Amino acid sequence: MTAKLLDGKRLSAEIRDSIREETACLRKGGIVPGLAVILVGDDPASRIYVGRKAESCLEVGIASSLHRLPASTSQIELLELIGRLNGDSSIHGILVQLPLPPQIAPDAVLAAIRPEKDVDGFHPVNMGRLVAGLPSSRPCTPKGILRLLKATGIPLAGKEAVVIGRSNIVGKPVALMLLEENATVTICHSRTKDLAGQARRADILVAAIGKPRLVTADMIKEGAVVIDVGINRLEGRLVGDVDYGPAAQKASWITPVPGGVGPMTIAMLLENTLELARKH
Repeated sequence: MTAKLLDGKRLSAEIRDSIREETACLRKGGIVPGLAVILVGDDPASRIYVGRKAESCLEVGIASSLHRLPASTSQIELLELIGRLNGDSSIHGILVQLPLPPQIAPDAVLAAIRPEKDVDGFHPVNMGRLVAGLPSSRPCTPKGILRLLKATGIPLAGKEAVVIGRSNIVGKPVALMLLEENATVTICHSRTKDLAGQARRADILVAAIGKPRLVTADMIKEGAVVIDVGINRLEGRLVGDVDYGPAAQKASWITPVPGGVGPMTIAMLLENTLELARKH
């Protein structure tokens, strides 16, 4: 068996086309979806991510504004900026690029964004609504993963799903979203005993642990759908958390790195911004 490719670039392009059309309709009605991105410091990777987000917004007709702050910015100064953006009616979504400098507490910053402008879905209110199964802004990467899974046409209800990783950004929310689809979900992490045995049970395997090629072919059930969230630099190139080549010989579907989950994350950011503007 050779896995079919879950092409995030192709699917995200289709989603962007739809967003562009909907944004044009909103603009005709006098509403210009607006996204404010805050970058504190000069982390090279963050600069690249922020640049891609700005280009993507321009491409689909979303107005984006970048607020660049020095690494010496205090938490109070950052919270004051967020307060001003909370009160700006032209801004429908606020995104604070992580990581933040050590003098700033990420939890305090994310909680300061008004829930109705929380485009990343990380505010405690939105996370709580996700746990309760209520409508809310959904975290972009997990939301993109679910769209990729649905693109396979495989029903998720009743499937065994194993998520490797328990972060608030990917692991926990994607597990909750899989539960919403009536999958049976197991969350694994660094303290899990017999990780390989747990992974081999999975019809759907999501690897989001941040360790290059941690998931080997012998950990994958024949015919499983494999979602690789990892982006690791190894030997001068980007690799995922899954050992792609051998894994692709056992899986039925698999995401590449790069070109799988990454493009979907940005597409979902655009979609969330559009949805928040529509609610406005």
